[in-house]
Amino acid sequence: MSVTLFQDTPTPRVKKDIGNAIVSGEPVQHVELKYAGHGDTIKSGIWDCTAGAFTADYDGIVEFCRVLEGGATITTHTGDTFQVTAGDAFVIEAGLRTTWKVESYIKKHFVICSIP
Repeated sequence: MSVTLFQDTPTPRVKKDIGNAIVSGEPVQHVELKYAGHGDTIKSGIWDCTAGAFTADYDGIVEFCRVLEGGATITTHTGDTFQVTAGDAFVIEAGLRTTWKVESYIKKHFVICSIP
């Protein structure tokens, strides 16, 4: 058992391949995975994205997010729309299909839990 301090976890900022998920624009995403544990069923880190729109499906995972900078509009497959900006915290339930529209930039802290 331990405590993992993000500031003490030097990890590379890795560009994600989202080519198949892009809806419009040229969004570029990066992730810094700060923690992966319990057989990779829990992951946490920092994610960011530049302007554009992309899809994100939450198959088999639940994600907690806290927006650190910028913002986005998230639209679900059922038509619900959520505006998220710096300071907002939220949970995305497993099975949800979403489209994210980022006007200029968003940066968030995430915790992803895999579920059976």
